[in-house]
Order: sequence, then C-alpha cells, then structure tokens
Amino acid sequence: MSAASESATIEFLKRIGDDRLVLGHRLSEWCGHGPILEEDIALANIALDLLGQAAHALGLAGESLGEGATADSLAFFREAIEFRNIQLVELPKGDFAFTIARQFFFDALSVHLMDALQSSSDTRIAALAAKAVKEDRYHVRHSGDWMVKLGDGTEESHMRLQRAVDDLWRFTGEMFETDAVTDQLVAKRVTPDPSALRSKWDALVTDVLSRATIEKPADTFFVSGGRSGRHTEHLGHMLAEMQIVARSHPGAEW
Repeated sequence: MSAASESATIEFLKRIGDDRLVLGHRLSEWCGHGPILEEDIALANIALDLLGQAAHALGLAGESLGEGATADSLAFFREAIEFRNIQLVELPKGDFAFTIARQFFFDALSVHLMDALQSSSDTRIAALAAKAVKEDRYHVRHSGDWMVKLGDGTEESHMRLQRAVDDLWRFTGEMFETDAVTDQLVAKRVTPDPSALRSKWDALVTDVLSRATIEKPADTFFVSGGRSGRHTEHLGHMLAEMQIVARSHPGAEW
C-alpha cells in the first residue's frame, strides 16, 4: 500500500472511530436516566456497541500510525481539533426525542455503510464491518421503532420528535460529504460511493418518517467541517469530561 493510500485509510478509520466514540459517550449520558428501565438498559448496550466499534477502528488506526499509538491514546490524548467526527454526534443529548432522532439518522447510514464495507478491499476494514453490521441492524431497528412510537404517539411526543427532526436535519448532510480521502478510497474499493449510501439512507428515513407521521424537512443549509476538525463548542466540553481520568493519570493501567 502506498504512503498516500495508507494515510487516507488511517483518516477513514479515525472518522469511523470518532463518530462512534463520541456518539457512544453521548448515549452513555442516559445511563440511569432512561424513560423506562428497559430503555435505560438498551441505550447503555447500544453505547457499549458503539464504543466497541470505536475501539476496533481506532486500534487499527493506531497500528498503522505506529510509534505506540493505540485506541486509548487516540481517544484520550487528542484535542478537539484533531477529532474527525461529524458534528451530528457531538451535540448535547437533549430530550429523549432528540436522542432517538439523532440515533436513527446515524443508524440509518451506519447499517448501510457497514454492510457495504464487508466487501472492502482492505481486509481489516471488512472484518470490522462484518461484526459491526450485526449490531447496527439491531440499532436501526430499535431507533426506527422508537421514531414511530414517538411520532405516532401522543400530541406531546409527536411535537417533541418533529422539533428534534427539524433541529437535526441541517446536520445530516455532512454524513455524505466527499473529499480527497473518500475519492481516493472509493477508487481503490476500500469504501463505497457516498452518493449510493445517500440514496439508501434517504429511502429508509423517508419511510420511517412517513410511518411516524413526521414531516420531512426541506433540504436547505447543511453544516460542515467536522471531518476537518471544525466542531461545535460542545465537543470540547464533552472531551474535557471524557478524557479527564486518563489525562490526570497518564500511563495508568486498571
């Protein structure tokens, strides 16, 4: 593998890992605060799945980087500007409707991405995806079911979900952006074409929103910048909490 290809693959692995690391942390904030016991446990389990996927992806990135880089060092000793997650996943958890809408938008892409990545020309990424897609199929079913329950539920739950969908919509376009990294990896069959994923995502989202009696927002302005290290103020606050133990005791093992 050429140096350029290796660099692009490392960047892609960071993107996969950072999306799931940050979203997993956001979901973990619901532990002990879920609306019902079963959902409290479900959100905690999904958070653990995402953190496991993040550890796998960042571990592969660390191996390629060398010089002692590990999943832990990449998670706990990078600054916010070095993270490559989309802004959608770093937003505060909000109310339950906000969390579910955000989770569904992410799951609806992740399940198709991981399914396609099983055929990646990079066998390491293919192996990661083969495990992750099984978890993602449950995740999207879970969040999709809750979308319908909330949207087609009470007047209050419908209002809260519609507001969440409206607020989050401008963050969804970033999931499908292309750049030199994606172009290079698509050409080498490491990753799928984002435009193909977008059509599948849109079909799934449109179907679920319809069944949830939620109006699909119009495509207008979409935020951008997370993949190049431009984030909201929320990521820095979240990382300060997430990284404090590791940074306070560098090198500690437990």
